[in-house]
Amino acid sequence: MNKIIKKYTVIGITLLAMTLIYACGSPESSDDSSHPVTKTEKYTCPMHPQIVQDKPGTCPICKMDLVLVTDKSKDAASLMLSESQIQLANIRTLKVGEGSFNTSKVLNGRIVINPEQTEIISSRVAGRIEQLFIKETGRQLAKGEPVLQIYSEQLQVLQQDYLLQLRQVAAFPSEKIYQSLRNSAKSKLKLFGYSDTQIASLAKSNKVSPLLTVYATASGVVNEINVSEGQYVAEGSPIMRLENFSRLWIEADVYPSEINQVAIGSVLKVSVNGLPELSQNARVDFISPALNPSTQRLTIRAVINNSAGKFQPGMQANVFLSTGRITKAVSLPLEAVIRDESGAHVWIKSKDNTFTSRNVVTGAEDENQIVITSGISNGEEVVSSGAYLLHSEFILKKGTTQ
Repeated sequence: MNKIIKKYTVIGITLLAMTLIYACGSPESSDDSSHPVTKTEKYTCPMHPQIVQDKPGTCPICKMDLVLVTDKSKDAASLMLSESQIQLANIRTLKVGEGSFNTSKVLNGRIVINPEQTEIISSRVAGRIEQLFIKETGRQLAKGEPVLQIYSEQLQVLQQDYLLQLRQVAAFPSEKIYQSLRNSAKSKLKLFGYSDTQIASLAKSNKVSPLLTVYATASGVVNEINVSEGQYVAEGSPIMRLENFSRLWIEADVYPSEINQVAIGSVLKVSVNGLPELSQNARVDFISPALNPSTQRLTIRAVINNSAGKFQPGMQANVFLSTGRITKAVSLPLEAVIRDESGAHVWIKSKDNTFTSRNVVTGAEDENQIVITSGISNGEEVVSSGAYLLHSEFILKKGTTQ
């Protein structure tokens, strides 16, 4: 009997609950207009996404204006910035248009010494090095600067002969034979390294000396010293080597399949790493007739100007070899194209200051520009400066541009 009473009691409670639900209506069927849902607006800083407020204002960190977080800001790859943010981030854009583009190939270049500018100072007479005025390499030597002092008895004999001929000319001024002998003795002194000033000083003093000071015949950097004080040298022995760095060689390597793009007189653009302001054009004046067995490439060479004195042998350089010209090409600055594991993409600006990432297909490029073969159309506004900043900001906020 008790079980029957409990059963009917549960049934009654269930029917009462269903009646109340039907009378009051379910939450899903309620009228939204009578019970509006309040949607709170959020504002955030594009540069510091951790700053979130429910009203407009400025970022307490960078003082930028906060922007409204809308559904559009949740697009796959877009950012909305204010005018002040664009100016502060130095974001610049350009409208895409077709034009001509010179294609070029980048070669690895190196600066080497130009042996045509090398000077060898040698001993013109056999003797002993009494004094070296230049004892270290790497220093700049000016033309006419004293290099060494040499002791030679042969020089003493030549001086005595010259002074004798001077006395003969003075005693017999009308005899041409003595004038000829005097000139011959003077020429011998010059051949052994005497300058006109030294010969005039010898004639004035009328005193012979076995010591001769040798002066530099050219300017340059001392690259090698082959003697030391007290050393005996033979006639013609090299004393030191001078290198003039005012004109250097730039060498680059090309593969045999590329050699048909190079000829004597071809123009190369040379840009030395770390010194882009000194970029210059040079003409190919040598093409190696044989492959380098270690690299399996051919060497091309040109002369570059080093009047500023900032280039040094051994420096690396980028050599741009022109390979052709493309007409009606869409090109952008290199910094406008972002390249990552997903490919190449650029940032497109719309009218409401929204920047959207778009994948593009790239083509030929040089040191400044890159050709876009597909992905953008004429008239679109592309970010030319600040693309990496937009890319980094988007990665910071959303983790990916895809």
